[in-house]
Amino acid sequence: MKKILITGGAGFIGSHLCDFFLKKGFFVVALDNLITGQLSNITHNSKIKNFKFFELDITTKIELDYEFDFILNFASPASPKDFDRIPFKIIESIAFGTKNILDFALKHNSKLLIASTSEVYGNPITNPQSENYNGNVSTTSPRSVYDESKRFAETLASTYAREYNLDVKIARIFNTYGPRMRRDDGRVIPNFINQIIEGKNLTVYGDGNQTRSFCYVDDLVVGLYKLLISDSKEPVNLGNPVENSINNLANLCYKLFDSKKNIIYKELPIDDPVKRRPNIDLAINKLNWEPKINLKDGLIKTYNYFIKDYNNNS
Repeated sequence: MKKILITGGAGFIGSHLCDFFLKKGFFVVALDNLITGQLSNITHNSKIKNFKFFELDITTKIELDYEFDFILNFASPASPKDFDRIPFKIIESIAFGTKNILDFALKHNSKLLIASTSEVYGNPITNPQSENYNGNVSTTSPRSVYDESKRFAETLASTYAREYNLDVKIARIFNTYGPRMRRDDGRVIPNFINQIIEGKNLTVYGDGNQTRSFCYVDDLVVGLYKLLISDSKEPVNLGNPVENSINNLANLCYKLFDSKKNIIYKELPIDDPVKRRPNIDLAINKLNWEPKINLKDGLIKTYNYFIKDYNNNS
């Protein structure tokens, strides 16, 4: 039986990865320090004999009595709210944590996938963004604690691959949404859905013409799996190439969930990207992957999760 280690395994994406690999017949070990991860995301797996969870911070030395075939590193807060709340924790988890995971993978000869992000492209001046775009970035803004740490993690991973011949994949993940996002996550889709559930006006930052491309989490997980087992040696964009303005998203949420409230516009945060859209030609051609779930269907699935969570915890 293949063994896989998933760091950040109680988080939004990490918990879905746990489910996916358990269904694939893997022995799954999940690590999480629970700063932003939630045990409720993985309790449904607690009685499965092929699943183990350890509360552990990967910025400390990693000692586990398992030999892993694969490792997925998803241990990092990723919400913009956290950039101001726990900036040093973010830097440490990405920089020091990635170094520890790389050393652990090297010691155990494990294949490793590093979760990078579209944030490495900064506030792009080209649209869509392909993997050879070097970005338009700030090293000093509040967002840089996440963006620049992820760029450093890519550099570190690429150096291990060159110097030690470590099998490392780098996934540049674009905006992803779905069940198990935190209600206080701060990103636009959970914000809108929670505001609709609570009967509040929708908050749009800036003029609402800025764009994002939203990928449903189930689609992303399949892409990550295909990248993990591929022979790719370069970063790969994973995301949905369909671009939507924030205003269009707000209007779609109004229509789908029958909200009668207004849109309130507030100041755009510093260095918030104006455009964000992946070129996924590499994923299509090398991985035979592209998203299948459209935004309307994904939003309905996400709303159903949030309304159930709201009713159970209010």
